[in-house]
Amino acid sequence: MTTNTTHRRLVRALLDDYGTTFAEESGITLRDEPAPLFQLLVIAKLMGARIGAAQAAEGTRGLLAAGFTTPEHLAASTWRQRVTVLNRNGYARYDESAARLLGQLVEQLEAEYAGDLRHLHDAAGSDVAELRRRLQAFAGVGPVAADIFLREVQGVWADVRPFADERTRRVAAKLDLPTTPGPLVELVDPADAPRLMAALIRVDLGRHVDEVRAAARD
Repeated sequence: MTTNTTHRRLVRALLDDYGTTFAEESGITLRDEPAPLFQLLVIAKLMGARIGAAQAAEGTRGLLAAGFTTPEHLAASTWRQRVTVLNRNGYARYDESAARLLGQLVEQLEAEYAGDLRHLHDAAGSDVAELRRRLQAFAGVGPVAADIFLREVQGVWADVRPFADERTRRVAAKLDLPTTPGPLVELVDPADAPRLMAALIRVDLGRHVDEVRAAARD
């Protein structure tokens, strides 16, 4: 089996078994529009804490179900309301700090970008490093959360693609896949780049490298 064929079989196994993006898991239909982009930032912020991805997705679904789907809606909520929603939806360990930081985040988003992350995108001028820096300027958004956002937003912001952070490149290396963003992302259709990144993260979280290798051989 050629290396190219091996790569494509590995990628197919990744997408088939682990290719649900974290936005999809959270109930977000990602588009280049203010509300879903904000919702992606919320799941990225929640996942960036030292908590399980499934708990972060559950917490995000809870916030969306409670109607906190836009910066305006979240800004209109109280800290106690946000704590209650997060606590009831699997995010109990960091509910109080997350509720506080989300309140600060929406204040910044409104003040600096009129509540629209597309303005942040424009301000970064297709410079991914600058985009990453601006994301980390939000309350509670560190390097991990910024990378989560960028991994998934590359599906709608084409100038971010190809994006693969250090963690996804490390997992790719374990599977003997390309470890530079361009060759790695070129193994899939552009629309599937976020799915590939999510799959690599899920494989790492669940320690499923051997299962992916086995599936690729079948």
